[in-house]
Amino acid sequence: MKKAMRFQECDATEESRLTALRTVLEKTKKPFQRGDSIGIKLHWGETGNKNFLSPVYAREIVKWLRAAGIKPFVLDTTVLYSGGRRDGREALNTATKHGFTDDYLGCEVLIGDGLDGKSIIDLPAGFQHFKTVQTGKVIQDADGFVIFSHFKGHMEAAFGGSIKNISMGFASRAQKQRMHADAKPKLIVKKCIKCGECADVCPAGAATMAGNQFPVYDLVKCIGCAQCIALCPETALKIKWDTDINVFQEKLVETAAAVWKVIQNKTVVINALIDIVAECDCLPGNHHKIAEDKGFICAYHPVLADAEAIKHIGADPINKAHPHIPWQRQFEYAKEIGFCS
Repeated sequence: MKKAMRFQECDATEESRLTALRTVLEKTKKPFQRGDSIGIKLHWGETGNKNFLSPVYAREIVKWLRAAGIKPFVLDTTVLYSGGRRDGREALNTATKHGFTDDYLGCEVLIGDGLDGKSIIDLPAGFQHFKTVQTGKVIQDADGFVIFSHFKGHMEAAFGGSIKNISMGFASRAQKQRMHADAKPKLIVKKCIKCGECADVCPAGAATMAGNQFPVYDLVKCIGCAQCIALCPETALKIKWDTDINVFQEKLVETAAAVWKVIQNKTVVINALIDIVAECDCLPGNHHKIAEDKGFICAYHPVLADAEAIKHIGADPINKAHPHIPWQRQFEYAKEIGFCS
């Protein structure tokens, strides 16, 4: 069952997408029992983001679970950066604005690490970068999960799918910071227009401006969330890696692997290969498409699901959107640490 996988293609119409999702769900065996409380882990989009997956798809998953006598709930966790998801109440308000409500979905919407971000646990990991991994307590409390991921580009990982949804998605804010810690901003002076956006959005006060001077970055204060880099309107900032760029890929995989040890026998993984854009749903804006809609993948392992997604999309769109990001290292490292089957 672990290596079983389903794919159903679709075109860009909502009718085709919903039909494809229903079809792939109908063909998927649930590793759950009647009466189980099952979390649907997804991303309801940052404030101002135009590319997050519509709640209509989450509602289909809710219906699929309810039809089997299962009790679903939808969840995400709080984040490092400023915006509409920094604490639990802000995150729930953003979910509501984006249509992810109890009434519409037919189930409760929750924050996996608690409204204050303190409902967390430490998991044993025993890997090179992390001996332990900190996540939302929800992974211990739920009977199982559906990992529903929007497959798209990402500025640090090159792509974001099931691995990232489990890793960064379940991680506590502290664990998110540990993964991001090596990514710091570096100013391209000739492109900077001194707009001050980087200083405005920095949640740590690490970016400052004095009068009409160029911004200055305190790399000791910097938490590595990369929000300033992502939101610079002139792309005048690039990532300065304090360590090998491969390390971020490895940290992402280690965190996912530690979580997977806990949830692997009670989880279904779904990748939505629709609205495949260049950037993550964490970033505001309407991001450009890098590939046409392909369909939905349903599997029982995140590494297999993401590898299958890339097979359908091709490596070229990812490489063109995010050149010089060694995303292949995620798959290599997953194999090295035994997180691939």
